[in-house]
Amino acid sequence: MTLMTMLGAVQLGAAAACVVVVLIPMVMAGWHLSRNRILLYCGVLFITLAVCLHLTPYFPSVSDFVTSVSSVVVFDHRSTCINLVNDIAWEVKPNASLHHFNPTHNVSSSLNLYEKRWDWSKSPKHDSCNFQKLSKSDASDLLNGSWVVVAGDSQARFFTLSLLNLILGPQAKRMGSVRADLFKRHSDYSILVHEIGMKLDFVWAPYVVNLTNSMMGFKTKKSYPDVMVMGAGLWHMLHVNNASNYDFALRMLKSSVVSLLPLTASASIKSPHLFWLGMPMLINGMLNTQEKREKMSDRIWHAYDRALGDSRLLRQTGGPLVLLDIQSLTWNCGPRCTSDGMHYDLVIYEAAVQVMLNALLIESHQSL
Repeated sequence: MTLMTMLGAVQLGAAAACVVVVLIPMVMAGWHLSRNRILLYCGVLFITLAVCLHLTPYFPSVSDFVTSVSSVVVFDHRSTCINLVNDIAWEVKPNASLHHFNPTHNVSSSLNLYEKRWDWSKSPKHDSCNFQKLSKSDASDLLNGSWVVVAGDSQARFFTLSLLNLILGPQAKRMGSVRADLFKRHSDYSILVHEIGMKLDFVWAPYVVNLTNSMMGFKTKKSYPDVMVMGAGLWHMLHVNNASNYDFALRMLKSSVVSLLPLTASASIKSPHLFWLGMPMLINGMLNTQEKREKMSDRIWHAYDRALGDSRLLRQTGGPLVLLDIQSLTWNCGPRCTSDGMHYDLVIYEAAVQVMLNALLIESHQSL
């Protein structure tokens, strides 16, 4: 018997078996089911689902399509939540616990005249993101074993202080010395939180070029933080006062960040989570020197803000850094949250820390 004859016999046998084992029982079952419409519909549905389930693995395009649709839905939800994470609503009202205010006291004490509360805006989209204020325990778990770097000017110092307040607790005995060391004029600061193995470095970097140099330093040493928060602009606005030059510096920073990221794509080195600490809204009439009022006008501020957008440094414009929107936070909190029109109440930076932590949860696919 030839090979072709044998193959033909096998195919004929398979067809006969299919008729006897599958088709005939299905026809008989269909005849019985046709007498009961509910049973008929259930049977048809069951058979259709069974066929689809068994055939899907043999059609990679179908399987890939289902997987890709699921991935797109998950990614889109994450992207939406990242875009919404800065949507903070404020409630600022007179502090009922203070019965009088002595105007001879330091001006900064006037901030205590108002009670400030914040929460994420309410809407179905915001609620689906499940934003929440992390406790000391939650934040410690999230940052356990991490190396965190915060680089920038005084805004970054306040952010660092707020983060350590959360991790260590505002009443911790260490916070007194931490604050004193952290606010030494124009200096760096490092701390190791032994309880959770978290290392935090504050890098004094008042100009964008300082941030670029820091990024290149990480690249040279082939050592990268797990989380990096950076931001600069106020010093440049006051001492250089050139939005075009600021734009160029931001583009150079973006190039250094982008050149760093491919090196962290390997399995041995994780890509760092990168954040941009935006500039606060400046209240010109409250600025404490004539030079600041002239060089840090609303017109100049908006020119610097446009430069940030044009540089495409931020995730929302296709860049690598997630924005911590200090502008929005300070604008919505208002003049009752600042004593000098530039430096704001610590509650602003506490909110920014929570924004960062929620973004980390989203980016790392974690939940509490």
